[in-house]
Amino acid sequence: MKAVVLAEKPSVGRDIARVLHCGQKIAGALEGPKYIVTWALGHLVTLADPEAYDKKYEKWDMSTLPMLPDHQKLVVIPQSGKQFQAVKKQLLRADVSEVIIATDAGREGELVARWILEKTGCHKPIRRLWISSVTDKAIREGFASLRNGREYDNLYRAAAARAEADWLVGMNGTRALTCKYNAQLSCGRVQTPTLAIIRKREEEIRDFTPKEYYGVSIEADHVQFIWKDAKTGSSRTFDKEKAEGLAGSLTGQKNLSLTVTSVNRRKRTVPAPGLYDLTTLQREAGQKYGFSPKETLNIMQRLYENHKVLTYPRTDSRYITKDIVPTLKERLQAVRVGPYRTLASELLKKPIHTDKSFVNDAKVSDHHAIIPTEEFVVLEHMTNEERRIYDMVVRRFLAVLSAPAEYEEASVEGKALDAVFTARGEIMRSPGWRAVYTEGFSADDEEDESEETWQAPKEQALPELQKGQRLLIRSASLRTGRTKPPKRFTESTLLAAMENPVKYMESHDKEAARTLGETGGLGTVATRADIIDKLFSSFLMEKKGNEIYLTAKGKQLLTLVPEDLRKPELTASWEMKLSRIAEGKLRQQAFLSEIRTYTEQIVEEVKAGEGTYRHENLTSKVCPTCGKRMLLVNGKNSRMLVCQDRECGYRETIARITNARCPKCHKKMELVKKSNEETFVCVCGYKERLSAFQARREKEGAGVKKADVQRYMKKQAQEASAPVNNALAEALSGIKL
Repeated sequence: MKAVVLAEKPSVGRDIARVLHCGQKIAGALEGPKYIVTWALGHLVTLADPEAYDKKYEKWDMSTLPMLPDHQKLVVIPQSGKQFQAVKKQLLRADVSEVIIATDAGREGELVARWILEKTGCHKPIRRLWISSVTDKAIREGFASLRNGREYDNLYRAAAARAEADWLVGMNGTRALTCKYNAQLSCGRVQTPTLAIIRKREEEIRDFTPKEYYGVSIEADHVQFIWKDAKTGSSRTFDKEKAEGLAGSLTGQKNLSLTVTSVNRRKRTVPAPGLYDLTTLQREAGQKYGFSPKETLNIMQRLYENHKVLTYPRTDSRYITKDIVPTLKERLQAVRVGPYRTLASELLKKPIHTDKSFVNDAKVSDHHAIIPTEEFVVLEHMTNEERRIYDMVVRRFLAVLSAPAEYEEASVEGKALDAVFTARGEIMRSPGWRAVYTEGFSADDEEDESEETWQAPKEQALPELQKGQRLLIRSASLRTGRTKPPKRFTESTLLAAMENPVKYMESHDKEAARTLGETGGLGTVATRADIIDKLFSSFLMEKKGNEIYLTAKGKQLLTLVPEDLRKPELTASWEMKLSRIAEGKLRQQAFLSEIRTYTEQIVEEVKAGEGTYRHENLTSKVCPTCGKRMLLVNGKNSRMLVCQDRECGYRETIARITNARCPKCHKKMELVKKSNEETFVCVCGYKERLSAFQARREKEGAGVKKADVQRYMKKQAQEASAPVNNALAEALSGIKL
């Protein structure tokens, strides 16, 4: 008898098959003496559309809402039907005695496998492969310690409950809004609160009133001192007369000196920043390289699945477990190549020191932090983007294993004219982990929104000063500034806000705030990038440069959607209950019963709504399909004309941001389509026809390849013909949370 191994993707399936010596190719699978390895293509099975329950749901009509089927049906995704049949054939073979689930080790991975088993009617015994990397070693060790699949029944129940709840709320909420206001509107428990966070930031910016503030600095014996308010400790004041008076007094007296009142010197050790989880990596990759969260995740998936050089990316932990510690030297050996050779070799010469700053079993749930695997690395096989992400992870790994950075920090306080002044200096004694970052270090987990304050420069070398010493004041100056509003969100900082949305809560419920912290905020590490992309593709928000703005559609949606769906507290409550289901402390049906009641409330609230929806981006261009006026919308990287009729769905791309650089200012140019002619346009005013651009590039020796142009044109044609915000597609996309 044989066992069927069910992987989530073909690439992982082929790796497992190689390790298990399954070399015989059969339809949609690989077979060996003991195992048959087959795979999904992500999800092969999904929840049925409303019309599968009743023909009346084929027409979007408010009178048919809410839709509350007694039992959720599963259907095979049409595009994956061939592979589903191949998997089903292997699962139901007479010579197969058990199934080994080898999908991603997490809630959604469990759902992928269990839905396939349920839809195929396979009830054979199951075991579970639970691994965090897909190296040969990890696969062999995983198969040597397979777990009883039934241990994960509650995890599956939590996953199924999440999917059904999102279906009920998303399908009904989206249909209710769309029917009520005759517009392509969608809502969801994660995307709508995310929009509300952006709106709150825009309101803070709009309501912000800048204020002038002042400070005073002096130079005394070549040391720069900054005035400090003795009462508040602040280095600035809003009292202009006070600051001007102090600066005038200091400059108006000859031979004025500052008396040193205290001198403090201390050694300071600074440990390395923590290892990466997915969200932190996405934020820093966005700040450093401009990668979107989705791009970073896709690159990580390739490094995990194809190159096998990094561990599982969809993790929310920044720690590793104790059982990983014995493998650290092997992982260092694997990265001892190229720019990391010297750094890794130095670490291998010494015993590896570990502590709770990065080794803590209690802070690891499904998967540990993202670190290199034991797989030998061939940097030349990676793309530029892959090299950049890989470099970030490896350097963070090396930094954590290095010694802390050591500084000698000095601070001096003195008085002049009864005013207090401070100076500080910092001398690097041992760079420690900072030596890993040859080009400087930046690990801004979140944007710095603090107001500007003045401090004496850390870099200055302070001389040996003694308490009571008098320093001659050589100059004094008045400094002015203006308070700044909060910064607009970028994709990186929006990720941070989704992870920690407590300060955007409308209520001050401490229990809800604690829940949000425990459940990891809005969405999960695996879904946040998709949510952000969904908000762009639904034209609810847009980018101007790197900054995110709500569109008129997004602003109106937030006034029309039920209040609860705007609050981060809702998703926090759901995630807490889903966690309790996964732990076996809450029944799945009890949770879904609450959701059904909540769904009814949402529909009733939308029906009773008195708001109106108005298209604010109508153009004079007429839809060639239905004759109605079209809307001008901004996608994430393009501008489009979209038919206002949601049933028509016609759209046309009229401009797209490209990777082509302006020869004058070197910024990315937009390719604008007018009739049958395409022209590159830059924000600096430069214009160039596509044909001229290609000729120029070819003359420069870096011509655009014909195949690249054809691919672009084909993609543009597909987008032009594909329906946008089709009623069913809109509903489905609205519940992928």
